[in-house]
Amino acid sequence: MLTQNLIEELKSTITELSAPGKGLLAADESTGTISKRFSALNIPCTEETRRDYRELLLTAPGISKYISGVILYEETLAQKTSQNISFSEILQKQSIVPGIKVDKGLVPLLGTFEENTTQGLDGLAERLAEYKKQGARFAKWRVVYAISKNTPSWQLIQTNAEVLARYAAICQGSGIVPIVEPEVLIEGEHTLAMCESVTEKVLQTVFNALHLHKVLLEYILLKPNMVVPGKNSPLQANPAEIAEATLKVILRSVPAAVPSINFLSGGQTPEAATLNLNAMHRLKSPLPWNLSFSYARALQEPSMKAWLGKGENTEVAQQAFLERAQFNSLASMGKIQF
Repeated sequence: MLTQNLIEELKSTITELSAPGKGLLAADESTGTISKRFSALNIPCTEETRRDYRELLLTAPGISKYISGVILYEETLAQKTSQNISFSEILQKQSIVPGIKVDKGLVPLLGTFEENTTQGLDGLAERLAEYKKQGARFAKWRVVYAISKNTPSWQLIQTNAEVLARYAAICQGSGIVPIVEPEVLIEGEHTLAMCESVTEKVLQTVFNALHLHKVLLEYILLKPNMVVPGKNSPLQANPAEIAEATLKVILRSVPAAVPSINFLSGGQTPEAATLNLNAMHRLKSPLPWNLSFSYARALQEPSMKAWLGKGENTEVAQQAFLERAQFNSLASMGKIQF
């Protein structure tokens, strides 16, 4: 059982993270991932350039109008700005909650058709205690599901649900709010209907596991994929169709006790991720949960392209980031008009 002190910690954090009109910035790319994104734009990937880029984002003027929390990578949580102030402290001064990605990446799941689960449960409680000392108040753990003729297997769906539930329970026992992130991947030729079917099965299995592990749903955030066709599907969908399919699945699968659902962008363009979120609010309101965003590339891509690793581009890059953040803030309230 969680102590009253832990519950009060979790309640305070969840209240701040689920503030209406705000969402999360996922700045938790691993060194390998951000290296690929920098390389595509001919930006050198060093500890210094990674720090400069993340400082650009976290010090953008007025960021707290649109962003309630930032998911950091382990390297970033330990880094300091050019003014020798920790990123965690910079965020706290702006009333933004620092968070931390805690999974250790994908590993093959034996007995499946080339499927992967996520590792990192060993020593998690000890790591959380250290992250908490550095200012982190919430955490994120991602699992993935690919759609193909043979996948996802029932073995993977069950395994991932168990891993997410164990992680979430450990987090709450440490006074850390867990983000539960089951991502059905956009890669493939699958239809909207297939993504809908798989996402519903995934979410229902995850919440069953959370219940069995006695995770308090009032103190978690869900970070799921939107229901979208595969990137290579010949049958694409418009925002209204995506909104309808996504809401159908989450209304069937996500208990109203969950305070906030913060969608991942999952390979969608920045514009599509914004319009699809907006369409959900335009389709049905009010909803049982705060419905918002937790985007990485969909918030960052324009700013990274504007920056290009050059200090003289910092201001225009920050403006590009703030513009995307503002659009998504409006979308999280269904306020984008056409």
